[in-house]
Amino acid sequence: MIDVFLERRLARPVAPDLVRSMTLAAQGCFDLHHLAWQGSLLARDGRRLLCHFQAPDLESARLGLRRAGADVGSLWAGTLHDAPGLEPAALAEANVVVERRFAAPVSVAAIQALEDAGAACLQHHRVRFLRTLYAADRRRMHCLYRAPDAESVRLAQHQAGMPVTRIWACQRIAQPAASTAAP
Repeated sequence: MIDVFLERRLARPVAPDLVRSMTLAAQGCFDLHHLAWQGSLLARDGRRLLCHFQAPDLESARLGLRRAGADVGSLWAGTLHDAPGLEPAALAEANVVVERRFAAPVSVAAIQALEDAGAACLQHHRVRFLRTLYAADRRRMHCLYRAPDAESVRLAQHQAGMPVTRIWACQRIAQPAASTAAP
C-alpha cells in the first residue's frame, strides 16, 4: 500500500460533517479499488481540502476516487515523514498546513535542514513541526504544524527563511472510530 493525497479547492465552503458523510457514502467505490481513507484536513474557511488515502497504487486510487465522483486533477502519491520522536496522538493537534511547491525536485533532507536551522524561530512563535507529506515527484510537500494560529506559522517560516507557497489553518476530519493520527 502507498500513501496517496488528493487536494481540492472548493467553490463553496463545506462543513466537516459534509466531508465525512460524502467520504463514507463513497465507501463502496473505495472498497472496490482497495482505497482506504486515512483522514482529511479541511481549511477553517471550508474551501480547501487535503485528503489522505492508502491504496495499492496511484491508478487504483484514481479509479476509486473518479468512480466516487471526485476530481482527481490534484491526486499524487507521496510519503510521510514525522518529526523525530513524535507521538502519534500529537498528530491530532495539527492545526496549520504549509504548502511548498518547487520548480525543481528537492529532498526532504534539504528542507529539514532549513527547518532545523530555523528551529529557534519556530520555538519563539510556539510553532511545532509534526509531519511532512512529501510528493513522489519531489516537487511539492505539505507540512503540518501545531501552533497558536496560522499567522504564527507564517512569521516563523518567514524568519527562518523557509520556502512557502501557502499557509492555512485547518481542522482534522476522520471517521468517528478512526485513529487520531493526522494525514
